[in-house]
Amino acid sequence: MADNLSDTLKKLKITAVDRTEDSLEGCLDCLLQALAQNNMETSEKIQGSGILQLFASLLIPQSSCTAKVANIIAEVAKNEFMRIPCVDAGLISPLVQLLNSKDQEVLLQTGRALGNICYDSHSLQAQLINMGVIPTLVKLLGIHCQNAALTEMCLVAFGNLAELESSKEQFASTNIAEELVKLFKKQIEHDKREMIFEVLAPLAENDAIKLQLVEAGLVECLLEIVQQKVDSDKEDDIAELKTASDLMVLLLLGDESMQKLFEGGKGNVFQRVLSWIPSNNHQLQLAGALAIANFARNDGNCIHMVDNGIVEKLMDLLDRHVEDGNVTVQHAALSALRNLAIPVVNKAKMLSAGVTEAVLKFLKSEMPPVQFKLLGTLRMLIDAQAEAAEQLGKNVKLVERLVEWCEAKDHAGVMGESNRLLSALIRHSKSKDVIKTIVQSGGIKHLVTMATSEHVIMQNEALVALALIAALELGTAEKDLESAKLVQILHRLLADERSAPEIKYNSMVLICALMGSESLHKEVQDLAFLDVVSKLRSHENKSVAQQASLTEQRLTVDS
Repeated sequence: MADNLSDTLKKLKITAVDRTEDSLEGCLDCLLQALAQNNMETSEKIQGSGILQLFASLLIPQSSCTAKVANIIAEVAKNEFMRIPCVDAGLISPLVQLLNSKDQEVLLQTGRALGNICYDSHSLQAQLINMGVIPTLVKLLGIHCQNAALTEMCLVAFGNLAELESSKEQFASTNIAEELVKLFKKQIEHDKREMIFEVLAPLAENDAIKLQLVEAGLVECLLEIVQQKVDSDKEDDIAELKTASDLMVLLLLGDESMQKLFEGGKGNVFQRVLSWIPSNNHQLQLAGALAIANFARNDGNCIHMVDNGIVEKLMDLLDRHVEDGNVTVQHAALSALRNLAIPVVNKAKMLSAGVTEAVLKFLKSEMPPVQFKLLGTLRMLIDAQAEAAEQLGKNVKLVERLVEWCEAKDHAGVMGESNRLLSALIRHSKSKDVIKTIVQSGGIKHLVTMATSEHVIMQNEALVALALIAALELGTAEKDLESAKLVQILHRLLADERSAPEIKYNSMVLICALMGSESLHKEVQDLAFLDVVSKLRSHENKSVAQQASLTEQRLTVDS
C-alpha cells in the first residue's frame, strides 16, 4: 500500500499541474481509498509530500474533482496535527468561496472540510465569521432543507460558531430563527431535534435572537414537547422535556421576549407555565418557578401576578419540598417570591398571605443557594414594613441563624445577605426589642464589620443600623461596640479620602450618638476626632459640611 500511495502522490503532483481530469480523478479516488483504510498514516504521507499546497488550486467551482478534493481535506483534517498545515496551505479561503456552489456534494464536503479544519479553534472559527460564512450557511439551510446530510452539516457548523460571542450579531441579522423553527417543526426523530436544540441554546443567549425565536413560534413547539413528554419515563423523553423547558426559561430572560409572552398576564404561554407549578414533575416545577421569577422582572407583572394568586401556588410548591426537598426547586420558588416582593404594594399582601412563615421553614437548609434566596426574600418583604421587621427581629432562631451565616466566609453571597438582613431588621423596625435580640445573639460585631464593606450600600446600611442602636439601646450594646473597635473604624472612615459622602455623613451622626457612653466617649477623645472632623467642614458636599460643624460643636462641648 505504501508504494502505491507514494506513486499516487507523485502522479497527483503531475496531473494537478496538467489538469487532466480523468487521471486526476483516479488519483483522488486512490487517496480517498487509502484514507479510508488508514487515515492517520495516509495523512502523514500527504503532509510529507507537499501535496496540500496544490489542493488550493484544485478547489475550483467548475471542476468535477472539486468535491473529492474537499472530501480528502475533510478526511485529513480529522487529525489534529493536519489542521495547521491545511491553514498554512491556504485552503480556508478557496473552501469558503465554494460555499456559494450549487452542487450539493461540493457543499457537503466543503462544509465538512471547514468544520474539521476549524474544529476546537476559536481563532479559526472567528476568521470564518469575519469571512461571512454565517449568512451563507443560513441561506444554504433554507435552500437545501430537504437534504438531510447538508442540513446536518449546517447544524454542526452553527453549533460550533454560535459558541462565539462575535457570531451572535451576524446570526441576529439573518433569518436563522425562522429557518431553525421551520426545521424543528418537521423533525420527529429525537437525535435530529437534539441537534437543533444544541444550536438554539447558545443562540438564545442573545436578546435580539430570543425575540426572533419567540416571533418565529419556537415557544409553541416547546410547549407541545412538554405536553407530549411529561408523563413518559423514557430516558430520551425525560431529556427532551428538560431541554425544552430549560430553553423556554432562557427565552424569558430577554425583556422584550418576556413581555411579549406575558401579554398582560393573559397570554397562553404564561397560563401554561402557571400550570407547571402544581405538576408532579420536578423538572416542570423548577421550570415553572424559574419562569415566574423571570416574568417577575418588572413591577407591573409582579403586581398582576400577586393579585391573581401566584403567591399561594409558590407557597404550596415550597411546602411540598420542605422535607428532603429538591434544592433547585426550593431555590427557584424562593427566587420567584423574592422578585414578587419588590414592588411596595405587594409586600403587605405577601406578608398577610403568610410568605414569611413559608420561607422560615427553610432556615435549617444547609444549601448556600437556598440560604441566599431565603435571606433576599425576607429582606425584600420587610422593606419599610415595621411590624413585620419587628416580628422577625424578635425571632431568636432566625437571628441566631443570621449571626451564624454572617461568618460563612466560603459563601460571600450568604454572608453579605445575612449582614444586610440583620441591619434591615433594625432599620425598618426601629425596635428596642429587636436590638436586644441582636445584641444577645452576638450580631453587633458583624454590623461593625459590615461598616468596612467594599460596597458603599452595605457600609451605609450598617452605619444607619448602628446609629439606631446607639440612639435606642446604647447601654445594652456598649460592650460589644467597644470590643468590635467601632470608634477606630469610624476614625478610619472619616480620615479616608475615598469614603463616599454618605459614609462620612453617617459616621459623624454615629459619633455623636456614641457620646452618651462614657467608655466610648473616652475612646473618641483619645483618637483626636476633632482634627479629622474640622477638615470636613469645607467638604464639597453640603450635608457633610453641615454635619461636620454639628459634630465639631458636640465634640468641643463634650471635651
